[in-house]
Amino acid sequence: MSPTVSSVLLPAALAVIMFGLGLSLTADDFRRVAVHPRAVLVALVCQALLLPAVCFGLVLAFGLPPSLAVGMMLLAASPGGPTANLYSHLFGGDVALNVTLTAINSLTAVFTLPLVANLSLAYFYADAGTLGLQFDKTVQVFAVVLVPAALGMLIRAARTAFADRMARPVKVLSVVTLAAVIAVAVVSAADGLAADIRAVGLVCLLFSVVSLTAGYWLPRLAGVAPRQAVASCMEIGIHNSTLAIAVAVSPALLGDPRMAIPAVVYGVLVFLVAAVAGFAVRRGTRPALALVPASGAAGRVPL
Repeated sequence: MSPTVSSVLLPAALAVIMFGLGLSLTADDFRRVAVHPRAVLVALVCQALLLPAVCFGLVLAFGLPPSLAVGMMLLAASPGGPTANLYSHLFGGDVALNVTLTAINSLTAVFTLPLVANLSLAYFYADAGTLGLQFDKTVQVFAVVLVPAALGMLIRAARTAFADRMARPVKVLSVVTLAAVIAVAVVSAADGLAADIRAVGLVCLLFSVVSLTAGYWLPRLAGVAPRQAVASCMEIGIHNSTLAIAVAVSPALLGDPRMAIPAVVYGVLVFLVAAVAGFAVRRGTRPALALVPASGAAGRVPL
């Protein structure tokens, strides 16, 4: 892989995606925490604590080699992606809550992702001597994740009409860049790719199933309404694989294309698994949907 692709294009691709996310966010998306505090709290606990622990257990159980193990942990620490909003809409979830969860998870991931990466590297590369994401690299994660999103938010606040016009082109560009990132990761790790896919495929499948299941049922057990639980299901279950790929492949961060393989495999599997999960939980949202006025009070079903 050329230095230009790995050091410039990959961070730029991630920045485009995060900028597109920022264009869709407003301050109200963060204030909405006060409307659904229980749903937000449960989702954050799942994202920050439960899923990394589950992923770590799966990695140990299947005896993955260090590169793939760290790649899985990067995936577990990555926040939900914009695709979660689409799936939530398709299957009766509270999309407004999805936007709030994506915003908050993206913010907290700036700190939790380097922490999980460092702990994983220390464990799986015990003889490496140094950790992979020191302070300067953590700052770089901050720069490519939070700064573009914040810029997008500022543009929406100052030029709402312009942000609305740019929403579709930026989304299209985001899809193109996502495909390019995955292609780069696959090409970079071509040697032994088939064996790595076989090694990590079942782990990715199980992890996606556990993520989606926990994302729905833990909020329901905590008393969260069905529509908000569907939003949590998709947000917790559909991770931002692009972020994990970019962190793994970029030489300024980890620089190991093999660490990106779990995110590539997961990025393909999760679309099917999330669709199955969506059909499974959609029935539970129908009574709640009947209570929502046709005028569009979506996202206001009480907890």
